[in-house]
Parts: sequence; C-alpha cells; structure tokens
Amino acid sequence: MAAELPGAAGVRHMVVCADDFAVHASASRGIAQLAEMGRLSATSAMVLSPHWPQHAAMLHDLRGQIDVGLHLDWTSSFAMDAGHGLPLAAAMRQALWRGFDPVRATRVIEHQLDLFEAHWQAPPDHVDGHQHVQQFAGIRQALVQVLHTRYASHRVKPYLRISRAPAGLADLKSRVIAMMGANALEKIATHAGITSARALFGIYNFEGDGARYAALMAHWLRVAPQAGLLMCHPAQTVEPADEIGTARAQEFAYLASLQFAQALSAAQVVLARGAQLWPPVGLPAR
Repeated sequence: MAAELPGAAGVRHMVVCADDFAVHASASRGIAQLAEMGRLSATSAMVLSPHWPQHAAMLHDLRGQIDVGLHLDWTSSFAMDAGHGLPLAAAMRQALWRGFDPVRATRVIEHQLDLFEAHWQAPPDHVDGHQHVQQFAGIRQALVQVLHTRYASHRVKPYLRISRAPAGLADLKSRVIAMMGANALEKIATHAGITSARALFGIYNFEGDGARYAALMAHWLRVAPQAGLLMCHPAQTVEPADEIGTARAQEFAYLASLQFAQALSAAQVVLARGAQLWPPVGLPAR
C-alpha cells in the first residue's frame, strides 16, 4: 500500500535508485554527485567490491537523505573472487534446474550484510540484487529468512525489490527477469512481513545513445504509477573494462542534466524514499 504523500493533484512519487555503487570509482562518484543534486533517492552497494570500504564514505553526508541498500551479488567478478560466484547464464540455469543451496546461500547473504554494516554502521534500507539474483530459487528463500531473523527486533526491516515491470512495459528482457521468481519472492516476503517495492522501471538493453535513454526515461516517467521504483546505472565517465560503461556515462549525463529535471516536472513525478512509499507491513501509511 502506498502512502498518501502531500502534493498537488496528479503528483506521483517514485524512488529513483542507482545500482552498482562501488563497482568502480566513476560509478561511486557519479552516484554521490547525483544524490547531492537531488536526482536520486536511493542507491545500492556492491559490498564485495574492494572499493566499498573507502567509497562508503562518499555517502556519509547523505545519510538520512537517501536510501542506502545492499546490491546482493552472485554474478560479478567480485562474487567470483569471493568463491560463490557464477556467470549469469550459469546462475540462471542453476536457479531453474534445482535452485541454490539455501544453507550456503544463507552464509553468503549474511557475509554481504556483515560487510555492508561494517562500513555503513547501520542495516541497509533495502536489498535488491545484481542482475536480479535476489529472486533466484534458493537465494530468495534464504534472503527472506535472513532478513526476518536478523532484523527481528527492528521496527523497520529492509524493503525488497521485486524485479517486475508493470503491465504494458513488459518486453522480453523484463519478462525473463520476472520469470526468475518475482511472484515467488513477493509472496514469501509478504508472508514474512517484509515490505516490497513492486513496480520496477528502468529495464532496457543498455544500447543506443543518450537521446534513446532520454526518450525511454520520458516514457517511464509518463506511465509510472504512484510508488514505482526506477533503477539506473550511472557513472561519470566510461570505464573501458566495464561492459556497460558507455550506457553508464550516458545515463549520468542525462540524470545530471536540466532535461531530466524538466522531464520530472512535466510528468509530475517527485522523488521519494522507500519508507515514504511502502510503510512496514502492519503499520499505517504516513
């Protein structure tokens, strides 16, 4: 249930979340800059990255202003180096064939939460997944159980991202993402009393130029319902080793531009934090 936030008639509130904080310095700096500009209301961190301990400091002045969450990771080079990682195609096959071992998954999730809290000095505001692994069979069950147990005494538990595009925006890529367990994750999270962000925008194939991204964003903003979540992957500059480096730089340029501010205004979309939109299960909307 979305909260009733103040604002003029027709205004819609949305979380805009930059994924992949700490993947490299260009992304971390870009995300921090956009957050300071008020162009983001959330970010999620790749805590297996060797950059996380130092880069976390970039967000300290933004504490309480944006949501800072865990970008649960099973498929990056950082996860490979940590010993549990798999290429995305192999991870998808395992999830569809027999699922991940929930006991081992629990250890991996606890370790990443430990790394997050060690350098942020607080629990994550939310948990999502690099390449949407939070929804994979075996991982999703372990994740919900860990969050339910680890934060049992907390009035507000981290909210979860449900990687499912709204009706009318579900292309092939978004259908495949949702098929990997969106409905199943939402069901078990609700049963455990964990809040979910359910309408995901920002899914595309990272191709095209800046004009294409601007057109996609205008469309997403135009059709987004109240309390949607729009993910993005910005970075200040192109990192040659980053397979989506060009798209990251194009996203940053657009999100930092006056054009984005004008698009938000034209669509009557206002950025918000998750707790404003998705109150904890069992608590009234504020």
